[in-house]
Order: sequence, then structure tokens, then C-alpha cells
Amino acid sequence: MMAGLELLFNCVSNSITCSQDALICFVHWEIVKGGYKCLGIGDDPKDGEKSSELLPPGWNESNELYALRYRSNDDRSSLLLKAFTVDSTLIFNLMDSTTEKVTDLTINVSEYVDEANMQTFESVFKNTDELTAKLKSSLLPTKKEERQGKTERKTDSERASNLRDAHRDPLLIPTRGPSNRQPPNWPDPMAPFAAGGADLDPFGGRAGGMIVDPLRAGFPRSGFDPSSGIPGVLPPGAVPPGARFDPFGPVGRHRPGPDPDHMPPPGYDDMFM
Repeated sequence: MMAGLELLFNCVSNSITCSQDALICFVHWEIVKGGYKCLGIGDDPKDGEKSSELLPPGWNESNELYALRYRSNDDRSSLLLKAFTVDSTLIFNLMDSTTEKVTDLTINVSEYVDEANMQTFESVFKNTDELTAKLKSSLLPTKKEERQGKTERKTDSERASNLRDAHRDPLLIPTRGPSNRQPPNWPDPMAPFAAGGADLDPFGGRAGGMIVDPLRAGFPRSGFDPSSGIPGVLPPGAVPPGARFDPFGPVGRHRPGPDPDHMPPPGYDDMFM
């Protein structure tokens, strides 16, 4: 850990002008260790930016306000770090775009930076373990929060996909056009013992049984097959093949000509007929 921080500090040591700069350098390295790279300064992205583990040019132009943007190595989340100087403290704010969570932490600079030895890495920082623990517990995103953000994005994506699928929404009113669904794969009623084996198989060793299969008894069967569907009444497959079906209305609803039941026969009111 310290080797990477030492290289980073040596790269920017000539530009460090105050103890706040040194503390920003430490916090920056903790973010990089968490799997992020710095994109640049300010709130908004700029053309030609490249992600890097180093601090970008102009990172300490203002000692009163620092603003750094980061992107995770897997390109799934972004961070915006801001730090405000208030007297001898730095107030950090970190916004995580993955979880839309904002964290903040106030640090007394003099507790962790030796202002008298800022040009020497071996002596510039103090109480580093305590500072690292504070950053991880109060400011930096945890692995659990990153996984939660990924799960939430996946859930939102699945929810949007389900809304686009008309067949998976139980509250959606279906269209009147022909259905694209395939009819259920009902068992063939002419296959022996396909269903109701206890009734159709007299030699199966189970209770009950018929000697003659009524579907194979040789009696003529109606040419009307309700399993193929009734236009405008039942979709195909609503009635299993071979199942008993009692029509709840005339099969041909749109018959040409008048219904003979609508008019009384001639002489209906003649009592002598």
C-alpha cells in the first residue's frame, strides 16, 4: 500500500503547497486502491480525458475546493469527490452514481499530516491506519454497496423487460387478433392409456378399469372438434383433445337468414288450428 502511495506522492510532491494537498493525495490513493481511476477535475467531463491512477493536472489549483471524478475499472460506476477547506479541517463529500448514495466525512488535517515535513514521504503522514479506517467506514463505497447497485440495475432491467412482454403481465388486456401462442401439448386421446390409466388399463393392477375404451368402441363420433377452437369464442387448445365439451351457444353464430324461432307459425292465434 505504502509503496504505491509513495510513488504517487513523489510524483506530485513538487506541486504540494499545503497540508490539505497532502491529505487529498492520501484520499485519492485510497480510492484508486478500491478499483477506481481518476478521470479529471471538476463536476463535468472534458474532451480528451484519460483514466489514470495519478492525480490529473490542476488538481490543486484551489486550496479551498477540490473536485475529482473517478470511474471504476469495470466501467460500472462513477464517483465524484469534493473537499472543502473550513479552518483547519477538510469536509469531504463523495457521490456514488451506482447506488446514488452521498457520504461525507470531516477530517482534522493536523491529526494526519505533519505540515512541517510535507516534502518528505517518510514523515508527511501520521496515524495512517486510523485515517484509512475512517475513510473506509464513513466515506468510501464498500464492496457490498457496489454489489447492491449492480443487483438493483439488473432488477430494473428485468422489470422493464417484463413490461414489454405482454404474455408475462397478468393485468394486460389481450388483443383481439389471433394469438401467437402455441396450443398446449395435450396427450393424444387415441393413444392407449395416455391419461386415466386406472380406468383404461384393466390389467394394470390398479383399482377400477374399463373393459372397453369408449373412444375405441366403434361408435360414430361427431365431426366437430372443440380442441381446434371456436372462432370468436374459444382459442385453440382451450379444450383438451377428446375431452367432453358441452357448447354454451351455437357453433355458427353468424348464420345467414332469419332465425326460424323468431317468428310464430302461420295461424298461431287461431284457436281452431
